[in-house]
Amino acid sequence: MSALLEELTLLSHESANGRAGTYLDLGLGGAVLYELALAGRIGLDGKKVRVLDPSPTGDPLIDSRLAAIAADKPRSAHALVDRTAKGLLPTVRDGLVASGALRHERGKALWVFTTNRYLSNDRNATAGARTRLASAARTGRAFDPRTEALLSLVVAIRLEKTVFPDRQMRPSRKELKAFAEAHWVGAATRKAVNNRDGANAAATSS
Repeated sequence: MSALLEELTLLSHESANGRAGTYLDLGLGGAVLYELALAGRIGLDGKKVRVLDPSPTGDPLIDSRLAAIAADKPRSAHALVDRTAKGLLPTVRDGLVASGALRHERGKALWVFTTNRYLSNDRNATAGARTRLASAARTGRAFDPRTEALLSLVVAIRLEKTVFPDRQMRPSRKELKAFAEAHWVGAATRKAVNNRDGANAAATSS
């Protein structure tokens, strides 16, 4: 499985309640598109994402999404983030449970409702990712494309308070926004998150 998908999922589940960040599914959709873009398989042509090279990357999960994109009509980047995200979270999370990185705990709320928590089995599992993210945020540049991608997705799905819990050490909104929109996939993921917020607000008010 892609390290980008794994790291984003583990970071999102590091809260004490063991529940994922609200927009993790969209972040994972963005992570898949990042992997495909970095591998030269897809690119942005005007306002649409197109397949540049349909050959497999060697990662079954990434390749299944590439095949789906190739079989579909060209879509806008943010729409493709949303479409690619469907069904990803359970697959990635189950893979991390199977590998032992996460443990799944079931419980009951009010003795009636089933609850699910996914807790890290190793609190140091994301230490490397956190160090890379902190360095990138501090210097204003990432030393490798995947760190840049991870930071942009962290910002896009509003996970920065989890990754940078110290308010005084947290990068400014301006600095974080620059990372979030440095690549078209990050900008598209951020737009997909904003669109979901808008749809939820409209549904609540109707």
